Amino acid sequence: MEQHIINKEIDQFGNLELIAKQVVEGFITGLHKSPFHGFSVEFAEHRLYNTGESTRYIDWKLFARTEKLFVKRFEEETNLRCQIIIDNSSSMYYPEDSTPQKGKFNKISFSVYCAAALIYILKKQRDAVGLGLFSDEIELHTQARSSTVHHKMLFSELDKLLSRTKTERPRKTNATEALHFFAENIHKRSLIIIFSDMLDNSKVSAELLSALQHLRHNKHEVILFHVVDKSKELDFEFENRPYKFIDLETNEEVKLHPNEIKDHYQKTMSEYKNLIKLKCGQYNVDFVEADINKGFRSVLLPYLLKREKLY
Repeated sequence: MEQHIINKEIDQFGNLELIAKQVVEGFITGLHKSPFHGFSVEFAEHRLYNTGESTRYIDWKLFARTEKLFVKRFEEETNLRCQIIIDNSSSMYYPEDSTPQKGKFNKISFSVYCAAALIYILKKQRDAVGLGLFSDEIELHTQARSSTVHHKMLFSELDKLLSRTKTERPRKTNATEALHFFAENIHKRSLIIIFSDMLDNSKVSAELLSALQHLRHNKHEVILFHVVDKSKELDFEFENRPYKFIDLETNEEVKLHPNEIKDHYQKTMSEYKNLIKLKCGQYNVDFVEADINKGFRSVLLPYLLKREKLY
């Protein structure tokens, strides 16, 4: 049901912010019909008036309805600072036959729609949000702000990602250097949300995991959304026939029969994912598997639960 609504909205509207609004409202409606009924997802448009402060910004219309004094919130008032970081390497453009209008996402489009929905929630809650993009280099890094102009800029940057069918050149993943960069350049304590398939080209996976530790060492809270096409990338569910597999980050090709390597492939990928999960647990990083075929609930709910714990 959720996926049907999302597909309809994506098909009907072209504006990413409007789609994000529809996704979030549909999600919250679903929450109220689920075991999470009553879960706090109120948007902070007002705050209670504090005795002694100026009465200039009291919302008198709201007072007339509630007989309570509320002050209108302004853009600079913020409860949370959040930095959303998206892996924009070539591997994130798998599968290449992505058509979101028909419910077929690749990893980058799934990440973009999730990020847009999160930005919409952060905007409504008057939280500051910034955006980072990386591949084999830092492609974008904005400070966390809560102004309307800033939000429009973020949605514009996300729109650019949706307009690509693939990266202009093969882009490898250098998550290790990227996460160290963000750890050094996000100066105020923040909630850092990472969307990545974690297919780093680093030969030493320990280096990648140390970058996650660097973020935590700097007192940031971190959620890692491990974005995958689970059926293909983890379970290796291909038909029993020969295939030509192409590495999107190097263009290397290999022809093989999936059944010949399936057991070994599954074992290797399972060990790698479990290593990431283990290290995330040790570093107090929230690890969440985000299957592109399972809808946005798997991302939005963990975010709200995390925010509830923090604030």
